[in-house]
Amino acid sequence: MASLPQRSKRVADDRLTPVADEAALQTQPDATPHRPRRSLIWALAALIVIGVGAAAWYALRSAPKTSPATATASAAPAVPVTLGVSEVKSVPVYLVGLGTVQAFNTVVVKVRVDGQLDKVDFTEGQDVKAGDVLAQIDPRPFQAALDQAKATKAKDEAQLENAKLDLNRFKNLHDFATQQSVDTQTALVHQLEATVQGDQAAIDSAQVQLDYTTIKAPISGRTGIRLVDQGNIVHATDPNGLVVITQLQPISVIFTLPEHNLRAVSREMQAGPLQVYAQARSDGRRLDEGTVALVDNQIDQTTGSIKLKATFPNENHALWPGQFVNIEVLLRTLQEAVTVPGTAVQRGPDGMYVYVVKPDSTVAMVPVIVGQMSQGTAVVEKGLDAGTKIVVAGQYRLAPGLRVVPDPAAARAPGGS
Repeated sequence: MASLPQRSKRVADDRLTPVADEAALQTQPDATPHRPRRSLIWALAALIVIGVGAAAWYALRSAPKTSPATATASAAPAVPVTLGVSEVKSVPVYLVGLGTVQAFNTVVVKVRVDGQLDKVDFTEGQDVKAGDVLAQIDPRPFQAALDQAKATKAKDEAQLENAKLDLNRFKNLHDFATQQSVDTQTALVHQLEATVQGDQAAIDSAQVQLDYTTIKAPISGRTGIRLVDQGNIVHATDPNGLVVITQLQPISVIFTLPEHNLRAVSREMQAGPLQVYAQARSDGRRLDEGTVALVDNQIDQTTGSIKLKATFPNENHALWPGQFVNIEVLLRTLQEAVTVPGTAVQRGPDGMYVYVVKPDSTVAMVPVIVGQMSQGTAVVEKGLDAGTKIVVAGQYRLAPGLRVVPDPAAARAPGGS
């Protein structure tokens, strides 16, 4: 029974609890006024965020723009390159061709009479002068023919002398000699005079034949390989001859140039002889210096080239018949031309260009027009001024806007900057 009072107490507590809660609600402040204050705070925060964003956007828009190339240049390290400077100097203009050396004169020495080759008086490869004795053919048959011709002349001269005496006798007889006998004797004298003249011609012919037995050098030059040995029977109709003599001083070079160079060469040759240089094909070493002798009278239609002939003194025998050489014709000399090393000129899809170094050590690609390029020097006709700092080597690592520095290795090398 004791549990009944406790149950009644719990029921009474449950009934009294709502009353207590209502009293608490009446005594606590009302929470409804806090909601507008929170909304105001969130609105102020949103305005602040929007203002900061707008300020940042305006700052970025008003800041100076940086190009990608400048950003890359400021970020990328400097590229080591070889530097140089464009210069003003006189530049020779050359025309380049390929030539073949030819002897100035070539003679095949042949015998002019038949006979046995008694003696050879030259050595293979010997330098001979015009008139030097090279060989001797047996002269005895020709000497006998000469003597016979002389004897015949002497006999005819004696007959002529006797005929003249008879003519004088007939003329001195006056009326005792008929006119017919005088005329006949006169004709005989004239006949014998003609016979004597024929005898003299036979003597001259025999003398020439005898002289032909002594074979002499017709020109000065160098002998080649002996084609006939001593003791052989030689004939005037032999095709090979005795020896070949080539004149090496002076010597000639036949070379070709493109046909479009013909007008320039002809124009410059009117002002004077053109200098020409022969160079070895193996190492480019200059062999000799000469002049252009002539321009051929027609263009080769198959190759579109024109032949020229140059003459060289060849004092040191550097040029040899049959040798191939490179030829440089000095056409003219350009005065006060802007030049750069040939390696500085690069070729791109839009033509030739060079990398120019700006004061801030960045590079720029500058198009140029190159008029002449030879012996490692390029003549810039347009696009570059004298004294401009340029990149000579190391361009493969460059792009416009990159920063460069002198390459220490190139500076230590000969010719480096």
